Amino acid sequence: MPVRKPGRIDGRRLRSERTKQLIIEAFLALLRDHGVMPTAVQIAERAGYSVRSIFERFPDLVALRVAATDYALAQAQALAPARHADADRQMRLKAQVETRAGTCERGVALWRVLLSTDDESGELAVRVAKSREVAVARLELMYKPELAGLPEKERRYLLIALEALTDIESWARMREMFGLSFEESCQVWIDAIDRLLPPTPAAA
Repeated sequence: MPVRKPGRIDGRRLRSERTKQLIIEAFLALLRDHGVMPTAVQIAERAGYSVRSIFERFPDLVALRVAATDYALAQAQALAPARHADADRQMRLKAQVETRAGTCERGVALWRVLLSTDDESGELAVRVAKSREVAVARLELMYKPELAGLPEKERRYLLIALEALTDIESWARMREMFGLSFEESCQVWIDAIDRLLPPTPAAA
């Protein structure tokens, strides 16, 4: 049996991973463009590969959706680092809202597909829950001075309210149903969060 050279194997693996990434990016681009779950044929055409190439790398379209969700979540975190967490109240409000708004603007199409898709494996539901946990953790970080003095139950309820307020569907309603601009939608969130938060401690 001939021995394959490691360089050849590595090169083939890298090409396969690159193909997988391009398929995922094509899937996400189609979602952004059309807002509905694309077919395997559409994904293949957008990526520049055959349908067979898709199913050589993903057992089915559910597996592709899971991989695309992981990719999108990782990308969202990379593009949206916490900014100005130690700044004054107004700076933190602006930074948190604009960062969250950017994430929602980029991710609304994928989010809707995740919520509307049959998910017998539960993999997508895990990702949805994880994205909510990340959003709550960011709220806790950005509004730590205001939250710190609240009793545990009141603090939890306020975080639930803030997460619901800044949910991706809330963003979509402002942008699509009410026709607000990006800047107007951000201001709605800033004003609402400012009213919900308790006063900032003097030392914060």
